[in-house]
Amino acid sequence: MSMSPPFRDAIAARGVLIESPETVYFAPDLDPCRFHEGAVVHAGCRLYGAETSLGPGAEIGAESPVTLRNCQLGAGARLAGGFAEQSTFLDGASAGDGLHARPGTLLEEGAGVAHTVGLKQTILLPFVEFGSLVNFCDALVAGGTGPKDHSEVGSSYVHFNFTPHGDKATASLVGDVPSGALLRSPRIFLGGQGGLVGPRRIAFGTVVPAGTVLRRDIRGEGTLVRSRPAAEAGLPVCTSGDGPWDPANFGRVGERAATCLAYLGNVLALRSWYRLARTPAMERTPWGAACLDGALRRLDAVWAERLKRLGDLAALVRKGGDPGACAAFAGWPARSDALAALWAAPEPEPPSAAREALARLHALAA
Repeated sequence: MSMSPPFRDAIAARGVLIESPETVYFAPDLDPCRFHEGAVVHAGCRLYGAETSLGPGAEIGAESPVTLRNCQLGAGARLAGGFAEQSTFLDGASAGDGLHARPGTLLEEGAGVAHTVGLKQTILLPFVEFGSLVNFCDALVAGGTGPKDHSEVGSSYVHFNFTPHGDKATASLVGDVPSGALLRSPRIFLGGQGGLVGPRRIAFGTVVPAGTVLRRDIRGEGTLVRSRPAAEAGLPVCTSGDGPWDPANFGRVGERAATCLAYLGNVLALRSWYRLARTPAMERTPWGAACLDGALRRLDAVWAERLKRLGDLAALVRKGGDPGACAAFAGWPARSDALAALWAAPEPEPPSAAREALARLHALAA
């Protein structure tokens, strides 16, 4: 089903190249004013949603059809093929064929993933690169200083984000926002054919060899992770003497809760970074303003999801009845309300030194 000729013509008149227009579907809820000169839409693509926006030089569908639902692509962003919904790709971000980006996905400038990558509630700070055949949901990745010095997740990598208890309070921080957003922290390398069992916190400069499934935090910057036999590392070992499964045993649930709270803090920091530092530059262009709005919507969704998942874990722990585990969530409903109020509160006034630095940054963006 193709779009009506008047609607097609309205988009083409804005300088958008629509290849094989009879095979492309633009839904009637799209806003032609959000499509900008130099964008390219290849054959077979389908676009939906009033929030969808393509910046100049953005390109979708070069290798196979792309379906977009309420997504924003900045200048020069490229999606070779696949599906994306309620996801935002800033200037120069890219994805290979077979992308599956579910709501809450945010790729900042120059971040990229190769072919056949699954993302959801995933935040990649600038220049982070993923290889092929990667499933990396519920995580934030930072690190590196530019396109030649970037954090990398190798091919055939999995972020394990679902537990035997059926919860997803498992979001991992690979790097962090306060240092990573400034693009001056050492890169992180997670070698291919490996995995990360969330929720984890990985320090800048960490190098994990290929084929490693990481089940612990790495807090020391510049750490080379050395694989150890499972028994020596205190991890489960497959034997013929399998034991019973105790669903009331949540392990070190206090550590999990602390990691989840740290993740929430980083999401809050990233939103402040957008509001206080990035807004003036991004609002200079209509496609930048669309991406800014999209990025803030993605952070809203990530915050809500992480808070919900933490609440779900609190409910599971209380149902299990382990006193030690329950102690980690003492007073949880009130703490959850306090976190929700923190997200809803106005942006706090930065200290004077920060205000001066922001003023200089805004002047450069003008």
